[in-house]
Amino acid sequence: MNDSVYVGNAGADAALDRGWILGHFKEPGDPRHSEDVEIKWGVHPPGDKRLEWVEGEHRTALLVLISGRFRMEFRDRSVVLERQGEYVVWGHGVDHSWVAEEESIVMTVRWPSVPGYAVKLPTELPTEE
Repeated sequence: MNDSVYVGNAGADAALDRGWILGHFKEPGDPRHSEDVEIKWGVHPPGDKRLEWVEGEHRTALLVLISGRFRMEFRDRSVVLERQGEYVVWGHGVDHSWVAEEESIVMTVRWPSVPGYAVKLPTELPTEE
């Protein structure tokens, strides 16, 4: 076996890391570790939405609709993706958010891969005692 080759399933692997299958957050030495690019296989139930806006974006991103109906929100417009293969690209400085209007699967590619954009999930927030 070659340790520089990884074979997986996007759906199964994505479930282990909030949808992300490649990027800086994978362990160094793992073929899926990259500081150049991030890839996410996003599986979203109807009504799922980003918990907060991404502001001051320093990356470029491409989001491709695999299935469903998915809306990207930008400060000056909304983009609804509803046919397989439709995509949207945005770059540096573009604030954004999203909502799954139907059960949706999307693939997101972002570059470069940099820490600091993950939203804390309610289960990760400190509790008051």
